[in-house]
Order: sequence, then C-alpha cells, then structure tokens
Amino acid sequence: MAVDPLTALSRSGALLVLSPHPDDAVLSCGALLGLLPDRSAVTVMTVFTEAAPPPHTLSARQFLRQTGAVNAEELYVERRAEDQAVLKQLGVDRFQGGFVDGLFRRVPAPRRGRRLAGRLLPEFDHVYPTYRLHLSRGRISPRDAETVRQVTDTVRELLPHGRGLVLAPLGVGGHADHLLVRTAAARSGLPVVYYSDFPYNMQAAPDPDFTGGLRATEASWDLGLDAKAELIRGYRTQVGALFPDGVIPRVPEVYLLPAGVPAGPARPPGGAT
Repeated sequence: MAVDPLTALSRSGALLVLSPHPDDAVLSCGALLGLLPDRSAVTVMTVFTEAAPPPHTLSARQFLRQTGAVNAEELYVERRAEDQAVLKQLGVDRFQGGFVDGLFRRVPAPRRGRRLAGRLLPEFDHVYPTYRLHLSRGRISPRDAETVRQVTDTVRELLPHGRGLVLAPLGVGGHADHLLVRTAAARSGLPVVYYSDFPYNMQAAPDPDFTGGLRATEASWDLGLDAKAELIRGYRTQVGALFPDGVIPRVPEVYLLPAGVPAGPARPPGGAT
C-alpha cells in the first residue's frame, strides 16, 4: 500500500507547479499532471523561458549545437511554443516566468572592466561561466541573489494569501536553476511538496542535507507513464539530447510530502499504464 500523492495534491484547491525550464514539470510530473486538472485548479509556472543574445559562453554554444540550433533566442521561442502546446494538452493553466536560463544569464550591472572582458571571453560576465564547473555543481551563485528574490515574489503573487500548494523540484542533479526554484518555493512561505527531477534522478540522489530537514513522506506514482512518454516527445528540441537512443524510461514519479502536508489515504496497488 502506497501513499497517494494524487489525493494529497488534489486537496489544495489550487496547485502551482514550478517548472525550472520548458519540459521539467512534464518530465518529472507528467503522469500525475494528467489527472490533477479534474480535481484542482492547476497552474504550471515555467520559470526560465528566455535566452540572451551573443556572445555566448562555450557551454552555451555546446548546448546550441546539441539541440541543432543556431540562434539561441529563436530556440527559446520554439521551446516556449512546445511547452504551451504540451501543457494545453494537459488542460492546465500556464504562466511563463520570463527569466533568463542559467546558461545565458549575465552578471547584473557588471563593472566596466568585466563588461569589456566579456566581449572577448563571454565567461567573464556570465553568472555561471561553465556548465560542468558552475551551473551543475549543486550551488546557487551569490550573483543570483536578485533572481532568487524575483522568482520568490512571483510565486507569492501567483498564490496570493497562501491559498494553495506549491509543487517544486528537489533539485536532483544539482542544476543551479532547479536549486534556485526550490529555494524560491521554500522562501515563499507557502506549503510545498517536492518532486524528484527526472531523468536526472536516474543518475543522482537528492541532497540529504535538504531532504533531512523536511521530515517528509515519500510517495510514488506509476500510472499513466505511457501517456507521459508521448507528452515528453512533444518537447522536440530537447528529447533527442535527453534520450539519445529514443527510449524514454518508464520510471515512477517520486514526490516528497513534508510534515504538515496531508498525505492522503493509501491507494491500492495497480499496474502501470
């Protein structure tokens, strides 16, 4: 007998799902999201929906090559359109945060010397100069403090007066954008349920320093995974890089319900569909 996350999330009346990038909410929660709109008012906020003009860092240029894109801003127009189409299929409300993706985020108001150096070597004026050594190292840059504040404020504005529940990423894999969204959710003052970041949770585990303080109940969801895989394929610009062999693993979704968030009754075991 497993704890039922569908019941827990349905009780909120209003649910705000935080997706760091176009595709993250569906990758991690797509099966459950397919059922929630009939039970609760659901809004998916996709936080980092913008690129920036060149010059780009080496890591950003490698990402563009990986997706087959030439122009970063045009790629993100396409990514936003993919996200809108998939979320429309799910029947949820959609809100695009308009924040710049970590690969392209520049230091706010850099000093003149840094700005000039950035024209020659873009890594000088970017918040995360490299992907491997900075963006995916499991920490938020101090230069991102204003972004954290702005995302936190936006979360509070979308769930005014605390009427509802936030569903946020655990940050499995250590991507700074995911950790930033997790931090904003935690600072919002609203009740938060966390989802495990797929497919990164196939290679990495949650941060025990964070999960240890939650006193959380773990809940898994394995129904609707085939339908979820088809939704994931709707993110055409990303699916090839995420799943190079073309196979999307049928992995149960995992949720952490902290103490104070009703877990709901257990659901009877059932086969994944």
